Amino acid sequence: MTEDEMERLDRNRRHFLTVATGVTGLAGLGAFSIPFLASLKPSARAQALGAPVEVAIGSMEPGELVRVLWRGRLVFVLRRSEEMLAKLGDNDGNLRDPNSEVVEQQPEYAANATRSVKPEYLVIEGSCTHLGCAPLEDFEVRPSEQWNGGFFCPCHGSKFDLAGRVFQGVPAPTNLRVPPYRFVRDDLILIGQDSGAA
Repeated sequence: MTEDEMERLDRNRRHFLTVATGVTGLAGLGAFSIPFLASLKPSARAQALGAPVEVAIGSMEPGELVRVLWRGRLVFVLRRSEEMLAKLGDNDGNLRDPNSEVVEQQPEYAANATRSVKPEYLVIEGSCTHLGCAPLEDFEVRPSEQWNGGFFCPCHGSKFDLAGRVFQGVPAPTNLRVPPYRFVRDDLILIGQDSGAA
């Protein structure tokens, strides 16, 4: 073998060893990285706590209320009847924020008179804005009390109308919160994802 041939053979060996070492190093790095990156992924429990919640509304009757949990919070889904919707504006003069001007209380698509994407369906967090108690539904109309139905917090007496708007003179400072939600179909709401109507 000539000296040139030996040098070329030597170069080829060095090149092969360099490539083989690089490939082995990358494989080792990949084997190390996969468990490390997997440890950064949220646990199944954490994912479930933050996951959107589907609510089937196709079989709900007018005046029916469904309660679901989303991110550990109670959420009310109310199918309002025509009578309920007709009485929404009757108590505007008795409400602290009738036009839902506190922007943080609802997404932009729910900043309207019904505080909803579709007037028939109200989606609100069932947590009083005073101390976080769970208000009870009271849909019985009592004209003598100027009550057209809504939500009542028995702990401290806060009252909210059928759009979750707070009455004046009660401990709760703001309207009930509207969580992010959207209609996947006419009969299915997804709570926890924005974008309003389907």
